[in-house]
Amino acid sequence: MKQFVKDLRSKPIFWLGIFIPIVLIMHWSHAGSNSLMFLLSLLAIIPLGGFISHATEGVAAKTGDTIGGLLNATLGNLTELVIVIAALRGGLVDLVKASLAGVIVTNSLFLLGMCFLIGGIKTRVQEFNRINALIQTSLLFIVCIALLVPTIVSKVKDDSQSLPIGSISLGIAIILLVVYVLSLVFSIKTHSDFFKSAEHGGEHEEHWSLGVSGTVLVISAICIAIVSEIFVEAVGEAATSMGLSQGFVGFIIIPLVGTAAEMMTVFSAAAKNKLDISVAVTMGSSTQVSMFITPVLVILSYFIAPAPMDLEFRGGLIFMILFATLSVSLVANSGKTAWYLGIPLLAVYAIFGVTLFFL
Repeated sequence: MKQFVKDLRSKPIFWLGIFIPIVLIMHWSHAGSNSLMFLLSLLAIIPLGGFISHATEGVAAKTGDTIGGLLNATLGNLTELVIVIAALRGGLVDLVKASLAGVIVTNSLFLLGMCFLIGGIKTRVQEFNRINALIQTSLLFIVCIALLVPTIVSKVKDDSQSLPIGSISLGIAIILLVVYVLSLVFSIKTHSDFFKSAEHGGEHEEHWSLGVSGTVLVISAICIAIVSEIFVEAVGEAATSMGLSQGFVGFIIIPLVGTAAEMMTVFSAAAKNKLDISVAVTMGSSTQVSMFITPVLVILSYFIAPAPMDLEFRGGLIFMILFATLSVSLVANSGKTAWYLGIPLLAVYAIFGVTLFFL
């Protein structure tokens, strides 16, 4: 509990927690416009993500980098998962697809690029587990194929044809889930020795106790569910009034806000020359969103959405995921990195952001 109180006082991200009760009070009193509620809910989601991230570190403190990275990626994605489920229930399928693609690209390009840059500034050459990076990028290539197939089938059909895109998407979703589960068995059970850290060490860090971490996780998850509903209610009209497309909001804003706390974890690890943790969390998060959360949403859409969701993504989103995967595979295939290798990843991400903003 002492460490929890200390972190509340010393970490600026938690100071934004004041916006959590503000957005709840204004929502229940109907006191704010959609644009104001949109901005306030974004500010409230950031500290909630911070609570989840730090609580996850407390739970994962006794595990290795592989399991710890998986746990960080899983609960680090909770913010985005709650948001997209709320959007899916509201029938905002385009926003959901843009958000999913945005999380994948943000983790692969922005977060990983910044880790290479930050870590490389403090340490001339850093090493990380090359096998882990290779497996994660190979999984992302499978995702690119999985998204391309239903999209291509939909584009080449005749007007007289009625193709079962929904059934094709459901079948592909099940395949992705099976492949993802097998990848976990491979990395955690049968070949866990392949995923040992390339470097060790660093100063000892104090973490929250299991009791505090568990309590914070539950409360934060409930608050995120409520705030996400507020965000989804406001995002449509707010984006229009602010001159932003749903694509830009979904692809850029939601992933950046959702990964705000995750950034603290991976950037701090990179600065301490623990790049394996950064790679495990960032790339693990990308594969988890693409191979677990996306298929699960396809299945859930049959029960909670106004209409089932398919895997027919817009061509631009698919190519952004493909180019992000290619960029990461080219930069990370050696298992070593320096600060400049983060620049190409950040440049590709910036190109995507500028394009979506003006579109």
